[in-house]
This record gives sequence, C-alpha cells and structure tokens, in this order.
Amino acid sequence: MATANSRLTAQGQISVPAEIRRKLGLGPGAVMEWHEIDGEIVVRRAGRFTSADIRQAIFPQGVPVGQGPVDTKAALRAHARRRHAGR
Repeated sequence: MATANSRLTAQGQISVPAEIRRKLGLGPGAVMEWHEIDGEIVVRRAGRFTSADIRQAIFPQGVPVGQGPVDTKAALRAHARRRHAGR
C-alpha cells in the first residue's frame, strides 16, 4: 500500500483515508483502537482479534501439554455410539 496521509484538525480529529476504511471495513460510527507499541502507534478496528490474541485469552499459561490433534470424525462416531448404546 502507498503511504496515506491525514491532517489533524484543531478539534483533534482526523479523516481516515478511503483505502484504509475499505480495507478495515470501517463505516460511520465504527470504533478504532489506538495502541502505542515500541514507540509506534498502531491503529486497528475494535473488536477484531488475531489468532494470537484468542490463543492467549484461552490459554494464558500456554497450551496444555499432552493434548494433540483429534480425529473429529472418529470422536463424533464414538460419541454417537456412547449416546445411543442403550437404545
């Protein structure tokens, strides 16, 4: 993406360039988050989380050890067998 510029008004407002609004899916009333990270300002649409954010929220101490991938179809078959075993 090419550099996009905005001008700060006397009231402290800026206009978000159209290309950025389209990429972020911003419309009137959209909320944006502003973060200072290592001396840089990062702006993102509020409510969108990265997979790393979600993983950290679910597993704050890290992913539990010993839980590997699961064969979903086999797990569903086993569940159905257990559930309907007495019928």
